[in-house]
Formats: sequence, structure tokens, C-alpha cells
Amino acid sequence: MSDPLDFSGRQVLVIGGSSGIGNGIAHGFRKCGAVVHVTGTRPDEGDYLEAEDSDFTGLTYHQLEVANRSAIDALSLGLEQIDVLILCQGAVRYGRQEFEPEGWDHVVQINLTSLMDCARAFHSQLASSKGAIIIVSSTGAFHAMIGTPAYGASKAGAVSLVGSLAQAWARDGIRVNGIAPGFVPTKMTRVTTENEKRRDEAIARIPLGRMGSPQDMAGAALFLASPMAGYVTGQSLIVDGGLSL
Repeated sequence: MSDPLDFSGRQVLVIGGSSGIGNGIAHGFRKCGAVVHVTGTRPDEGDYLEAEDSDFTGLTYHQLEVANRSAIDALSLGLEQIDVLILCQGAVRYGRQEFEPEGWDHVVQINLTSLMDCARAFHSQLASSKGAIIIVSSTGAFHAMIGTPAYGASKAGAVSLVGSLAQAWARDGIRVNGIAPGFVPTKMTRVTTENEKRRDEAIARIPLGRMGSPQDMAGAALFLASPMAGYVTGQSLIVDGGLSL
């Protein structure tokens, strides 16, 4: 029996794979033999190495502004084969900025609109390969977000989009699933992880007693992209150590 987690020869693209959860997922696929492409907003991968906890070993980096549809289309034209598309881009604006039009528009553009733009741009490659899309949302999709309404609403929209695309594109042989991470230390959660009191209070609410890691999310992504999940589509898997129970 062949190894269902052997991705040798498969082409994987992780949008937002320059740091955090996306970078962890990218390396999960790389270690399983895939050829992995990642995107980030900075001109060069070296721009991340000092400022972020990033690792580009064995990855191919592409600069991409996901708010730019033309740039997404240009990237899709340059990548003829894609077997797995991971959509891990994300933004949040703290300090009640998301209650203002500019903050709302920015977060919804990155967290929701660009998901559809990327999925649409790579549809033909994924249909040709009978591939998989995995959309990374958040457990914030399932509860109120008092200070970040655009983040919560856009992540809820991402969960809904998983189901809509799964139903629409099943006829093309494309499976669409999602991952809803819980509390994972990334640059977006530093407001909590770098505050000892907030961090300890958050961990105390997690039944498994620890924060998640990008590697935890990679395990879920590998499963959903593998033949083991060949009859799974339209689902958003909550990976939160039991936080949402």
C-alpha cells in the first residue's frame, strides 16, 4: 500500500506562506515530498528573515499582493500545474480600526474577497489535476469578535465559501475544505502572546493545555489534501485543542 501522505511530484501553492501558519503548512508539504511555492507581500524572501520567524529552505518564493487581482492572475499564468492550493492570507486591525470604513474594507478584502480571487485564478489547474483547495479561516468565525468585527465576519464568510465552492466545483473534481485554527502564536496574535496575563488566560481555556502550532495546522492540511480525505469536501476542520468546546 502506497503512503497516502507521499506528495512526491505534487505541486503545492501556499498563499500567505511566508510566515506563521502558512509557513508551517508549506514545510509540512515539503517534508512529504511536494514541490512547494509560497507567497508573501515583500519583494524578496530575505526581507522576512530578520523580522519574522520564517524559513524558506526548499521553498520557492513569489511576491504577491492578494488585493491586486491582476497580480493573482499573473501568478496563475506562471504556474502551469497546481495540485493543492492553500489559502492562508490574513489581516486584522486592532484598536477598533475595523469599525471604520478603511479598516473594514482592508480586512474583508484580504480575508475574504482575495480567497475567491485566488480560487478562481487557479481553478483550471486544479480541475486538470483533480486537486484540492484548503482555506484557512479561524475559530473566530464561530463566535462574536467584539473588537474586530471585520475579522470575525470575513472568517465566517471564508467558512461559508468553503461549502459553496465545494458544492460548485465537485463536478470538476476539485475538493474544497477548510481549517479553523484556534490559538496559535503568530504575528497576528502577538497582542495576546506577548502579554503574559492574556496568554495564560487563553491557555487556561484550552482543554489540551497548550497553544497550537503551525505544525499542528500542517497535519490537518496534509490530511485534507491526501487520499485519506478523498470523500471529504465542504468541511472546515476546527483545530483548536478543544478551545471552542
